[in-house]
Amino acid sequence: MDRESLLHLIESDRNSHIAFLQEVVQAPSPNPPGDTTQVASVISKFLREKNIPFDTLVYKDECPNIVSEFSGAAGTGPRVAMNGHMDVFPVGNDHSGWKHGGPWSGYNDGNAIYGRGTVDMKAGTVASIIAYAYLYSLRDKLKGSIALSVVSDEETGGRHGSRWLLDTSKEQWGGDCMINAEPGGLQSVRFGEKGSLRMTFTIHTKGAHGAYTNLAEGANFMAIRLINELKSVESIRPTDLPPTVHDYLQRPEVRDTINTIMGQGAADNVLVPTLNIGVIHGGLKVNMIPEQCVFQADIRLPIGLKAETVLDHIDTILLSFPDVSYTIQREASNPASFCDANHPLAQTMANMAEEVTGKRPVAIPGLGATDCKFWRYKGIPAFVYGVSPQSMGTENERVLIEEFLSVVKVHAITVLEYLSTR
Repeated sequence: MDRESLLHLIESDRNSHIAFLQEVVQAPSPNPPGDTTQVASVISKFLREKNIPFDTLVYKDECPNIVSEFSGAAGTGPRVAMNGHMDVFPVGNDHSGWKHGGPWSGYNDGNAIYGRGTVDMKAGTVASIIAYAYLYSLRDKLKGSIALSVVSDEETGGRHGSRWLLDTSKEQWGGDCMINAEPGGLQSVRFGEKGSLRMTFTIHTKGAHGAYTNLAEGANFMAIRLINELKSVESIRPTDLPPTVHDYLQRPEVRDTINTIMGQGAADNVLVPTLNIGVIHGGLKVNMIPEQCVFQADIRLPIGLKAETVLDHIDTILLSFPDVSYTIQREASNPASFCDANHPLAQTMANMAEEVTGKRPVAIPGLGATDCKFWRYKGIPAFVYGVSPQSMGTENERVLIEEFLSVVKVHAITVLEYLSTR
């Protein structure tokens, strides 16, 4: 089957693809708590109906990982990994702002599918599974092999999902290169992403009654001073970024693409660390000067900047704050990652995306984290091509049906082309 025939087949099956996505969205999988057993059951049913062999690998009972693999019969070639996650952002207790029956409706208004996780990343995961199913049916025509991993625990660190699978068997589930459908926008192929440094700061100082502000500054006011000082981390610049990558990211077409997909100003944030402060806990009563304050900081690290450089900067700041200590949230802290944007798989993906959408995507890094980082940490090139991130994690999160189907097509014909020509 050639590409044109496969694209025609995918289009003719569009109603079944939409129905499968709706069924996946209707299976709640918020993380936390991270229980993906319902959605795993839906995906397992799909694979069984397609007579595709698969296994369920479990590190934690409520966090199953569905895996499948096959070898092509047309000769030796590279091993392509396809990966997506089942867990999604939590939704909270108030669903009154959701249209169409709440966050798990999977409602189809003819233009979009609604529900939590449609964008991040059930549409992408379903697209990869569907593409894999088509490729499995064409295995006699393919060289090399394909490994599919549909995982849990992406939203909270990957300890029970992708990271565990790769630590258990890099050769089996890592492959020679990886394709992922996280929300990235049809205008881009993402070859890297920022890292994260998640920290908890604790201030212990002298407290007092609120009427006696002469006796103590108070932990909360000290936290305000410290947070203002911590903003200076955003002045640090990468020291280990290859000049060719730096220059590439300054190109007008690259900056325009980043700003279009991620919002105006995003291109300015790609090469700088950014600081976000989480909920501050300090004090029991308004008429008391609190003696303790705790807050969390989320620092996003651009490619080329190591966490140690930022921590050295913070340690210098804290010389003026002897009452402050911090801990690093290791599970939520990961280095930035990137790979060669000109890798043959990335080029093939760009070619196929242009064929499907009429517009050639631009290679860019992302601001948010994906499981691709675990492949890149092990030296395996990993690339993202997925739906628009617009509405991700919001009330009435929704994915455009045509974008979803475009991702199905691009992933399927990318791997078909890559494993037919290598």
